[in-house]
Amino acid sequence: MTIHELHQKLVNKELSALELTKAVIAHKEAVEGQVHAYLSDSHEQALAVAEAVDAKIAKGEAIAPLAGIPGAVKDNICIKGQPATCASKMLENFIPPYNASVIEALQGQDFISLGKVNMDEFAMGGSTENSALAKTTNPWNADYVPGGSSGGSAAAVSSGSAIWALGSDTGGSIRQPSSYCGVVGLKPTYGNVSRYGLIAFASSLDQIGPVARDVTDAALVLNAITGHDDHDSTSIPGQRPDYTKALVNDVKGMTIGVPKEYFGDGLHEDVRKAMEEAIETYRSLGAAIKEVSLPTTKYALSAYYIIALAEASSNLARYDGVSYGLRVPADNLVEMSTKTRTIGFGPEVQRRILLGTYVLSAGYYDAYYLKAMKARRLIKEEFDRAFEDVDVLLAPVAPNTAFKFGEKINDPLSMYLEDICTVPVNLAGIPAISIPAGFASNGMPIGMQLMGKPMGEEAILQAAYTFEQARPECNKVAPTGEVQL
Repeated sequence: MTIHELHQKLVNKELSALELTKAVIAHKEAVEGQVHAYLSDSHEQALAVAEAVDAKIAKGEAIAPLAGIPGAVKDNICIKGQPATCASKMLENFIPPYNASVIEALQGQDFISLGKVNMDEFAMGGSTENSALAKTTNPWNADYVPGGSSGGSAAAVSSGSAIWALGSDTGGSIRQPSSYCGVVGLKPTYGNVSRYGLIAFASSLDQIGPVARDVTDAALVLNAITGHDDHDSTSIPGQRPDYTKALVNDVKGMTIGVPKEYFGDGLHEDVRKAMEEAIETYRSLGAAIKEVSLPTTKYALSAYYIIALAEASSNLARYDGVSYGLRVPADNLVEMSTKTRTIGFGPEVQRRILLGTYVLSAGYYDAYYLKAMKARRLIKEEFDRAFEDVDVLLAPVAPNTAFKFGEKINDPLSMYLEDICTVPVNLAGIPAISIPAGFASNGMPIGMQLMGKPMGEEAILQAAYTFEQARPECNKVAPTGEVQL
């Protein structure tokens, strides 16, 4: 069931929050042996919150939409007193002394977290294979990766071991695993959701967002976490709308742009077919379809991997064995710091730090980093021009469906190319949502991406909701995903 369905059952007293939480915990324990989505659990706190929610309902008090509904949190988002490992040996024993702003907001609404979920180390990767602490599998087929870096979040929701989850998206890290696992993932506008308490990968690109079973649930979680935050200097000021009011089953009068650069060579035929069918669905529902061109898309991947890695090099410099995290003993400070970082960081993190440091160095700053920033500006301006003529843009989330373990891990460039459809969104700072749009010939889910103008979440939610209502067969539950209540 979804958040909104379960909320009604709680309000109508057809089900207690304690019964629901115990049922999801039991299901989680049944499927975790195969899926391995979690790195730590907080069952005791979850049951205590569930009892408090039941007490409120018994007194006739109103409860928030997420109250008493078990969720999960990506392990790079800080919860006071609970581990925040970033799936890295560097932070394996780190316990944050404070809450992220999104957690503060959720705790005010009696949210339940069953624990912290797996990810690529420091959010660097597209398969969750880079986790130093666990191997998470795809609930649709255990031979396949769940995607990344928010692979644990998507796998938990897809497998039913959480009703919803929080992830983070730096270059597609919510949308791509949501596509691979057949769930809904929303990357909000940069600055719409506070990043305070999100352990940084690339500060100008990172954004927290929801992973859920349907579009309505994504809107409900977004409502709970969005808003201005004084702790975050990049947080956008002003009031936020009620995103559930955008869930209108109608696209008549809406213009949907189809960027031709996202449909070129390298797109898997099953993915292409699903996108073409989605376009025809929208056309039959009364939307106008318009082909658009975003020619600087071809520079997006290069610009992203220069900017993101440069920021990662700077952000990860703090993990030196002195202040917190892992410390490997040595005879002097330089040796201690070197050993700590060599042992504490995995190969992909080390690769990105080295590349990021290189492009920021005195001899190469102008040739690489400065050029990448100029390309980023061109990409953003191109999106702005496109949105003068269209309401949303439609594209694949990834050129392929989920791939098998080991298929790309030893070929970093091949792995990076899986982000080709998602990174332009982060460079431009615009919102985008991944929704299930069908299945490949091998039975694996295919996701469709809808992109909107800055703070244009309402338009993409309306378009996504309308498609979801028209094509319910796309929203199947994974084989392990049905929770028995």
